[in-house]
Amino acid sequence: MERIELDKDVKPISEFRANATHLIDQVNKTKRPLVITQHGKSAAVLLDVREYEALIDKIELLSDLAEAEDDIKNKRVFANDKIKEMLAKRTKK
Repeated sequence: MERIELDKDVKPISEFRANATHLIDQVNKTKRPLVITQHGKSAAVLLDVREYEALIDKIELLSDLAEAEDDIKNKRVFANDKIKEMLAKRTKK
């Protein structure tokens, strides 16, 4: 995702309503999010679908890494041989 440009990527909701198609095209082209304001305050963010999916993928990976680090810290780890043995038992059922 590209870094937001405050002078180009923050729009009031009234401008978004009037130019939705153009602003969606802008988000898709630039890969930058669009912040939509309401009553002078940020209210929503519009993202390109692929950029959103990439962001979710990164969040899931970071969550998995944090969980793995916690497992290591709390000694919830197994040797490869033990894992193979456990999987073999499960598949025989």
